[in-house]
Amino acid sequence: MGAIERISGPLVVAKDMLGSSMYDVVRVGNDKLIGEIIKLEGERAIIQVYEDTSGVRPGEKVVSTGKPLSVELGPGILSQIFDGVQRPLTIIKAKSGTFIRRGSDVEALDKRKKWQFHADKKIKKGTRVGEGAILGYVDETELIKHYIMVPTGINGTVQSIKSGRFTVSDTIAVVKSGSKAVKISMTQTRPVRQGARFKTKIAAEVPLVTGQRIIDTLFPVAKGGTAGIPGPFGAGKTVTLHQLAKYANASIVIYVGCGERGNEMTEVLTEFPELKDPKTGKPLMERTVLIANTSNMPVAAREASIYTGITIAEYFRDMGYDVALMADSTSRWAEAMREISTRLEEMPGEEGYPAYLPKRIADFYERAGRVETLGGPIGSVSIIGAVSPPGGDLSEPVSQGTLRVVKTFWSLDAALASSRHFPSINWLSSYSLYIGALQKWYDDNLGERFLQNRGKAMRLLQREAELKDIVQLVGEDALPDTERVLLEVGRLVRENFLRQNAYDEVDAFTSLKKQDLMMSAMLHFEEKAGEAAEKGVGTDNIMELEVVKKITRMKELKEDAVEGEVKKILLETDSQFKKLVAEHGIEEERVNS
Repeated sequence: MGAIERISGPLVVAKDMLGSSMYDVVRVGNDKLIGEIIKLEGERAIIQVYEDTSGVRPGEKVVSTGKPLSVELGPGILSQIFDGVQRPLTIIKAKSGTFIRRGSDVEALDKRKKWQFHADKKIKKGTRVGEGAILGYVDETELIKHYIMVPTGINGTVQSIKSGRFTVSDTIAVVKSGSKAVKISMTQTRPVRQGARFKTKIAAEVPLVTGQRIIDTLFPVAKGGTAGIPGPFGAGKTVTLHQLAKYANASIVIYVGCGERGNEMTEVLTEFPELKDPKTGKPLMERTVLIANTSNMPVAAREASIYTGITIAEYFRDMGYDVALMADSTSRWAEAMREISTRLEEMPGEEGYPAYLPKRIADFYERAGRVETLGGPIGSVSIIGAVSPPGGDLSEPVSQGTLRVVKTFWSLDAALASSRHFPSINWLSSYSLYIGALQKWYDDNLGERFLQNRGKAMRLLQREAELKDIVQLVGEDALPDTERVLLEVGRLVRENFLRQNAYDEVDAFTSLKKQDLMMSAMLHFEEKAGEAAEKGVGTDNIMELEVVKKITRMKELKEDAVEGEVKKILLETDSQFKKLVAEHGIEEERVNS
């Protein structure tokens, strides 16, 4: 036990703290505020407090719990809304009203509710189990089975295990580990700043399908992969993350609102419980955990919220689930580190951020991955981090630190967002390094044509951008028809493939098969249009063909009808161009004669 010596915002210096360890959780002052030791200097401990320190005075007691900042994991965690240190906000609201009362000590899991535990039939008395082994499951929601695992550090033989209705703290099994008989309940705690162990990391070779065409076709991310999504204010980061949370083919979604404005977080908290899972029609919250830490909440809790989210994600990964973690935004997390570093009087790095900022960013994204877990199943954690660079300047430290470690980069463009182009991902400045790793999956599931078409589409869009620069100098009329056709087809791809309507029931999500068929039809049209232009057919005549209207409406086709309709479009493209070229030849002969 120690006493407060100095207070500087969320930073408290306590004396007489001999015997304490780094990252121990402490209770600060008469209100027992939650804090964490982040630096030790002799008998002094520097503590970051996760609550408002107003009114706290020097001399008040500081008590160490002797444990690191940890999260409590078990049935009941899904569908919850937590703050940055895993306090359930719905329960706090019921107890203390609209505002969180300082020192609120609320259990993360309901210890009174009983769950039906189904013991694994393969696990019997005498069965040898190790850490991470699955003992059974609880039907936590209609969508998710919550598997109960042997906690870390326990290896031995099962002495007893039973099915039945239990609270999360009741004993469901006893394992003899060494000379001790360890009682196992349905909960376990994990320190948030330490990544969970696993057997082996597996190459990221399966795409995380999002249903967003520009992402899945041009800039995909793999399951277990990392992606950064930077953009200035109003560019659509949060809306894009909402789409990914709703449609990505991940079993579990962890959404961390880290330092975002209160009105944005309010939208998330009110909209998410209303969203339906498009695959099952059940509420999306049945496979979602929300962590809310708004910009007006204590800055230290903002720094902890990212770690709370990734630890919960690793827990579900260890059950064998594919988990998608959305962090909105890592810039606010970095700003929290900068404020704490300043109060610690550390030597500042670029733009005042601490010198260890790049390492912290790298450590966070390194916790992503597709792995073989200790218990045997294969699971993954995919991390998608939004970045909010001031003024959209990607040369600032957080954007650069993110660029160095993520393998997919979706660069949002304010100009596209203002023109109502969604997702506002700039196809000229974005990239994905997963194409090579995903090639076998694409070839096996969609055929070699898919990636070939992707390459053609990227070249078309790049050439279109070059021609648009030339047009600004000399005008479109100065271009030959072969290049004017490229401009028109490029616009066709931009407006009807890259652009989606997030509020349209059909267009909001597009399967990979439909994406493949749509792109094939557009590139087939581009090929025929180029051939016709080389034979002297005018661009206006080409773009007035009836098939152009059908190509622009492909995104409105339902999934079960798209294959047949695209086949018709391909046939009509061939027949209409054949007729157009023939008519042009007859007209030329008439003019010449």
